[in-house]
Amino acid sequence: MQTETTINASAREKATPSASSRKRLQDLALIAVFAALIIVLAFVQIPVGAAGVPIVLQNAAVVLAGLVLGGRRGFLSVLLFLALGMIGLPVLAGGRSTIAALAGVTVGYIVGYLISAFITGVIAYRAPKKKGAGMFAVFTLAALVGLLVQYLSGIIGLTLRAGLSFVEATVSQAPFILPDMGKFAVMIIIAAGVHAAFPDLRRR
Repeated sequence: MQTETTINASAREKATPSASSRKRLQDLALIAVFAALIIVLAFVQIPVGAAGVPIVLQNAAVVLAGLVLGGRRGFLSVLLFLALGMIGLPVLAGGRSTIAALAGVTVGYIVGYLISAFITGVIAYRAPKKKGAGMFAVFTLAALVGLLVQYLSGIIGLTLRAGLSFVEATVSQAPFILPDMGKFAVMIIIAAGVHAAFPDLRRR
């Protein structure tokens, strides 16, 4: 009888996913969801700017991924959406694929997305877990650094591909500053709300 009980217990343990397996599945699901969100928000855009780069919600979604998922998972969600673009899917603003973007003047922004999500997440996950002024302060810092990374990466790309000087490329970012500030403020509020509702997300 004891042997049978032991066998049944062992069978149940094998049939029940371990905690680490459940966490991995949850991580994969979150990464896939945010990759899809980043892609969807690519189609919300306002074409402005001297360099022809549109104002989009996609860059804000990249930072949101970092704020909510942290550095590693945020980076992987961006990597996944870019990988889908590498096989020809229209994942970027204007219905472009990653391959097309890498060959154009926006290559810097694409690279910046990866770095931005990671750095934003690393900083954000050092915020206090309790929703309040401390969390908002750290999230704001994380989002600003993420935005600066995107700008700097874009500027470097424009100097290399569009033939602009560093100053010209920097000035071309001006039309995006206020809209980006507004978008990122919304993302900070959303991220704080998500962390308050799902405190278990805060895993490094």
